[in-house]
Amino acid sequence: MTHALPDLWILVTLAAAVFQTARFMLQKYLATATLSAAGATFARFLYSAPFIIGGLAAYLGASGTSLPQMAPRFWAYGLLGGTAQILATVCVVLLFKQRNFAVGITFKKTEVILTVLMGWLILGEGVTGWGFAAIGLGVVGLLLLSGKKGSTGFHLGDLRNRAAGLGIASGFLFAISAVTYRGATLAVTSELPVLRAGVTLAAVVCMQSLIMAVWLRWREPGQMGAVWQARNVAVWIGLMSLGGSLCWFIAFTLENAAYVKALGQVELILSVAASTLFFHEKITGREWAGMAVLVSSILMLVLVT
Repeated sequence: MTHALPDLWILVTLAAAVFQTARFMLQKYLATATLSAAGATFARFLYSAPFIIGGLAAYLGASGTSLPQMAPRFWAYGLLGGTAQILATVCVVLLFKQRNFAVGITFKKTEVILTVLMGWLILGEGVTGWGFAAIGLGVVGLLLLSGKKGSTGFHLGDLRNRAAGLGIASGFLFAISAVTYRGATLAVTSELPVLRAGVTLAAVVCMQSLIMAVWLRWREPGQMGAVWQARNVAVWIGLMSLGGSLCWFIAFTLENAAYVKALGQVELILSVAASTLFFHEKITGREWAGMAVLVSSILMLVLVT
């Protein structure tokens, strides 16, 4: 029984990556077809909220479990993480408007090393030497994938553009949300990881939906109607968001956020497959090399954890 939980966090994290890739694909489609970046972000939270709240209510009713208490810091962590995730998602959707799907997800992956730093600064969580080595190897893969077509080295000048700025900003904000969400789940007084994750997710998505509704009403009122008109596609964003977010929250309750996000790099492999199969984008030799390095880092991480 002592080895069950490590195996569980690995499986749950892989499932989260699959759900998240599908959700970003749908958001890219909506953002390039009918919605603004903020509208596509709002659709993600709005259409996932009913499923999340309904699922939590069903779980409580079926298990006969009462709603657990939350420490005061739960709301601070949840609000900070929810706001950071909103801004990060907007950055990624804006990035999809400028670059292809795989490159957008690649830039987002700066969150891996930043999650290590945020975990250390906010929660005081450390990472073993082998863990840092695995994450560092993943960063090498990230640099390989970040270069421009035809590039043979690493050039800092590649980062001096709007796309890179949006990608790095999204990584920083996603790192904050990952760590603060873990802090929020740890503030729920329950021994059940699924219940802690569900409570945190329900509270956060409600806050996010309210924040985005107020913002759109104030700044982009026409997007409220557009989000409703896009409901046939947007509802699937909600379902994918539910699956992905729930899996991420469960993983965060079981393992250090830095390890969870590092293993989540498998999402990059999935995004390249999506670019090829659905968006018809070509993959260069350098990108294949970066993928190979990332796979090595993921396998190393699993073995040393």
